[in-house]
Amino acid sequence: MVLYIIIGVAVLIVLWAIFTYNRLIKLRNRSKEAWADIDVQLKRRYNLIPNLVSTVQGYASHERELFEKVTQARTRAMGAQKVGERAEAENVLSSTLKTLFAVSENYPALKASQNFLELQRELRDTEDKIQAARRFYNTNVRDLSIKIESFPANTIAKSFGFKKMELFELEEAAARETPKVGF
Repeated sequence: MVLYIIIGVAVLIVLWAIFTYNRLIKLRNRSKEAWADIDVQLKRRYNLIPNLVSTVQGYASHERELFEKVTQARTRAMGAQKVGERAEAENVLSSTLKTLFAVSENYPALKASQNFLELQRELRDTEDKIQAARRFYNTNVRDLSIKIESFPANTIAKSFGFKKMELFELEEAAARETPKVGF
């Protein structure tokens, strides 16, 4: 009888370990998938920026320094590898794009341009999709982190080398800050 109890407990422990391992795998894969969603939206954004810059350049050709900043920020963001680096580069890119839109306010013909309005709408739509994808990613990373840090699941996580992933955080302060434009 004692042998059956020991075997039963051992089977329960093994089943719990399998369940926990599979849950960790599921959470990690969801986080990776969510990151891929962010990456798709960021690439869409990167593809829109050259068209936006060239449209604005047609109306405000003397804003050369601003166009160079936008291009440099885009290049830096595209080259960032780690989540933290990517977030920092995206903050800089967002800031330069806000400045670009602020400059466009000074050109009524540009603001009336159908091409500019369409690019602006597409960029706004992309920004919304990036925000939604970021929330989805951060939720999955948070759930994975909780599972990795919680006892007794942390014993399985540590045994199989599961690591916490970085959150993708954009500076909210930069998003609320009004861009400064000088002429």
